Amino acid sequence: MRDYPSNQRMLLFSGSAHPEFTDRIAQHLNIKVGEVTRQKFKNGEIYIRFEESVRGADVFVVQPCGDPVNDNFMELLIMVDALKRASASMINCVIPHYPYARQDKKSEGREPIAAKLVADLLTVAGMDRMISVDLHTATIQGFFNVPVDHITAIPIIANYFKEKHIKNGVVVSPDVGGVKRASIFANQLHMPLAILDKIRPGPNMAKIDHLVGDVSGKDAIIFDDMIDTGGTICEAVRTLLDFKARKVYIGATHPIFSGDAINKLECSDTEEIVVADTLPIAKNFSCSKIKVVSITGLLAKTIKKIYHCNSVSELFKGENLV
Repeated sequence: MRDYPSNQRMLLFSGSAHPEFTDRIAQHLNIKVGEVTRQKFKNGEIYIRFEESVRGADVFVVQPCGDPVNDNFMELLIMVDALKRASASMINCVIPHYPYARQDKKSEGREPIAAKLVADLLTVAGMDRMISVDLHTATIQGFFNVPVDHITAIPIIANYFKEKHIKNGVVVSPDVGGVKRASIFANQLHMPLAILDKIRPGPNMAKIDHLVGDVSGKDAIIFDDMIDTGGTICEAVRTLLDFKARKVYIGATHPIFSGDAINKLECSDTEEIVVADTLPIAKNFSCSKIKVVSITGLLAKTIKKIYHCNSVSELFKGENLV
């Protein structure tokens, strides 16, 4: 039996980006995913129709914006517009992986701040609240004039590493920008922190200059918010081994895995790569080193708390997740 208020409906819908992910959330909530008809015109335009009434309902739409990013994001905007025009009471977008998050500031002249543009588009479309997981930078929350619930998968990934009982470990941030994230992860594991100093000559390019901290003879865990092409991570693994790390593990929230990233990771000298299921991974991928942990239970708790108007602050800190 559901324990949701009888005077208010909660509806859960999925975009086409990762329907299995939404199904797992629905199982935790003990509800069914709503029916949506979606088609594409010959020229690529997207058509959406919800097959049940949403009038007055508290609606949650789940859509990770991975590859193809633009198609998935446009589909989400169209779904939000359809819900607004169908008189949904609240439109909550669950976007585990936020698109264009790396374009959150101007590094040089004549550059866009695409992460702010995404926020504006979602708000104008009619979104009332966003739920996301491990944003590239927490300041993206400030781009919105609607509530943003920023959940973290760090404790879930940390719990996986706790079960390995690593005795002499160190957590490594792959760049200066990720220090706060890696520091939280290190505190979860009660390990010291090391930092790799990285510069980016261009998009999807990275060069590691030097290491701050001690990894010699230790089991190092590189922690980041995402793995895209795998180039940065693989170079970080080589650098740590050059500095005499005993073993190197990798932890990350978002498995983007663009291009031949999976092959790069399989061929690297890392022991294991632990990622969350915020994005779909090719079903036929063959990499024995990749371990996927699920955050669907965490998102289901978040959705339930929001629906009941309860505090979600403990989930921001990663408390009471297991």
